[in-house]
Amino acid sequence: MNLRRALFIAALTLPTAWPAAAQFVPQQQPPCLQEFMKLRADAEHKAAAIKAANDRKATAQEACRLFNAFSASETKLIKYASDNGTWCGIPPQAIEEMKKGHKHTDEIRTKVCQIAAAPPRPAGPSLSDSLIAPAPDANNVKTGRGGTYDTLTGSPLGAR
Repeated sequence: MNLRRALFIAALTLPTAWPAAAQFVPQQQPPCLQEFMKLRADAEHKAAAIKAANDRKATAQEACRLFNAFSASETKLIKYASDNGTWCGIPPQAIEEMKKGHKHTDEIRTKVCQIAAAPPRPAGPSLSDSLIAPAPDANNVKTGRGGTYDTLTGSPLGAR
């Protein structure tokens, strides 16, 4: 999977767990929910940074750094929701959705960081370089036995 594709998929799928958590928020927010909202806003901010990096075609190293930061932020949010879910009124379904989203984040983070850790590929010839061959002339064509165009006088299979 190339880096752009991984970033694009991540940018589309990362915020999906947040609306699920937000729909279960009661109208009167307990004090613990303020901390949850702060952690959620931090995770959303980091997800937006990943989307912005994707839009500007960031390097794999930068994407890996952003995914690590987002994954850590998401982990804090899930831990807080798991520890305080009952007290804050966060339903278990919302926490399970966040865990599924985090698992997906970790998979993408692993792939992106593997791409970032791989040594850069050497730039090979372009397609036009490969298609343009040197024109045959007296300097690069052998004549006589075994030459490039010796199929008229010799055997095309090389038997003599």
